[in-house]
Amino acid sequence: MAGNSSRRGAIRKGGSKKGQVVGSGGQRRRGLEPRGATPAAKDRSYHPAAKRARAEAKAKTTGGQRGGRPAGRKNDDGPENVLGRNPVVECLRAGVPATALYVAVGTESDERLTESIQRAADSGIAILEVPRTDLDRMSANGLHQGVALQVPPYRYAHPDDLLSGARTAAEPALLVALDNITDPRNLGAVVRSVAAFGGHGVVIPQRRSASVTAVAWRTSAGAAARLPVARATNLTRTLKDWADKGVQIIGLDADGDTTLDDYDGSGPVCVVVGSEGKGLSRLVRETCDSIVSVPMAGSVESLNASVAAGVVLADIARQRRRL
Repeated sequence: MAGNSSRRGAIRKGGSKKGQVVGSGGQRRRGLEPRGATPAAKDRSYHPAAKRARAEAKAKTTGGQRGGRPAGRKNDDGPENVLGRNPVVECLRAGVPATALYVAVGTESDERLTESIQRAADSGIAILEVPRTDLDRMSANGLHQGVALQVPPYRYAHPDDLLSGARTAAEPALLVALDNITDPRNLGAVVRSVAAFGGHGVVIPQRRSASVTAVAWRTSAGAAARLPVARATNLTRTLKDWADKGVQIIGLDADGDTTLDDYDGSGPVCVVVGSEGKGLSRLVRETCDSIVSVPMAGSVESLNASVAAGVVLADIARQRRRL
């Protein structure tokens, strides 16, 4: 039929009412042929999903930074970005180890920013002036106030090294294990108490636990720089190993089988602290040699985890001073 010829420039036969018309040369027929399945979004170079995939792959190969500037997303084991003028200056006051201070171009200065720049310069921290868009990528809501501090990932000790270091000290080992503690402020407060009362270290689970972030650093008031914190793959197994090596494992709970007034903490001991809500997990509780409660007056049923740890550590330190 006219118009279906595959010859280039095919035309209708004469005598048509419309006259002689140039045909499609078979293009319309080929256009109706199936083209196969539609490629996935990430496989189409012009699609936003493909652009995101390329950006994520580049971030992995460059360590999360581009051209020395902060990237918008960080890995759990990568550097942490502290945003805002108050948090940044508080971290610098507490001696949090940082690698870079980012200041947005055109940021209006105030006392907090001036102090942050001065402290960073005194500590040898790199000070970088970057476009505001770089800081926008670092925060979900853009509330960075023109300043950010990059904190490297914390270097955790091994639980075995924690016990070995405690054994070389003059005092008997005094360790603290945290179970179900998910608030980094509680972790930082416990680290501060352990350092204040002569403890030798803190161990936390690798999963389902707060980690040593900038918030924990700040709450510890710099004690995290002096006291080792270990991360255990299996907390129960670590506690059993310590018990086999002569360390008494005591758990803190309001329903303990003994009170702090009757407990003798003169020997090597590890105090296990659970969360205020969940308390100690079943396996950890079964691993403890004894469960100790803090005697309280009035109608208060429980103490905050970090407060309870501080009370027990203070009492153990008092007992040891009397020896």
